[in-house]
Amino acid sequence: MKGKYMAYVGSYSYNGQAKGITVYDVDVEKGRFVPRCEVKVDNSSYLIASNNGKTLYSIADEGVVSFRIHENGSITRLNSANIKGMRGCHLSTDAEDKYIFVSGYHDGKCTVLRLNEDGSVGEIVTAVFHKGFGSVAERNFRPHISCTRRTPDGKFIMVADLGIDQVKIYRFDEKDEEMVLMDAIRCDLESAPKCFRFSEDGKFFYLLYELKNVIDVFTYETGDRLPKIEKIQTIETTGKVPLTQLTAACSMRLSNDETHLFCGNAGDNTVAVYDRDKKTGLLTFSCCLPVSGSYPKDICVFPDDKHIASINHETGSITFFTVDYEKGLLIMNGKELRVNEPNSCMIVKVSK
Repeated sequence: MKGKYMAYVGSYSYNGQAKGITVYDVDVEKGRFVPRCEVKVDNSSYLIASNNGKTLYSIADEGVVSFRIHENGSITRLNSANIKGMRGCHLSTDAEDKYIFVSGYHDGKCTVLRLNEDGSVGEIVTAVFHKGFGSVAERNFRPHISCTRRTPDGKFIMVADLGIDQVKIYRFDEKDEEMVLMDAIRCDLESAPKCFRFSEDGKFFYLLYELKNVIDVFTYETGDRLPKIEKIQTIETTGKVPLTQLTAACSMRLSNDETHLFCGNAGDNTVAVYDRDKKTGLLTFSCCLPVSGSYPKDICVFPDDKHIASINHETGSITFFTVDYEKGLLIMNGKELRVNEPNSCMIVKVSK
């Protein structure tokens, strides 16, 4: 765990209580963030770092904003790119940082933009709008794209749409740079598939449902025309803890060594911890405990996998916990940090 790490937290800024991105030094040993400064971004609702750790990307009112990450952890703005649609809710890059994928919750649009060699965001490569009607009049009556990722084999783009209860699978060829619909995972009605994450070896992915409050585990095998996908497990997002009517699964992270998975639940404001078998991909419930805050919109796992931070949107706080995997406990680690309406968090290694 040697090296210097930084944490970047994106917040809404419309009420003047935050600038957009708060920059923290990370004390890995103590499992804490130390505030450094704020950087102006209009309503940073989601942020990620490039896979090479040199660039930070944030959703903003003007589209996507890129920042150079310096060795001392400070960030300077590179550029912003218009996505020609309503503001996004989720970002991801592919393994080689060639493209960035923007998920549009409000307009049901998935936008793919090119990334330049210096990390800045280039032009729009392709985009698709989802169509169709879901089931719940208040929420699921139209497409709401909530997560987009390129598959680890680079052949497909998977797009989770919690409005129409599907994960659509598009073929993506870098020669044509077009998304061609090939298949879809059709989920239960009113389940709201919100986000998914692949294991590093590309053999498994984990799909979180916001309304059904479960995680589905799938195996993934590449293919020329279609990937081979098989569901092997369904597990509740609160584990053995009974669900309340208010529960809505809202965040999910794998530990860095991928032996554990964390799931945040709004409503009952808990984080569930699961043990993960790296060979089979299967999850085993460990514990589900309160985060001492409201609406854990994101979970941040420290580089040592011994600590986590809960990004609590409604209470405007970050709470820190030491994880005791053997006993199945989350032990609160010091005082909370105040930050206005935080949405997401990214820890980045900035120097060796």
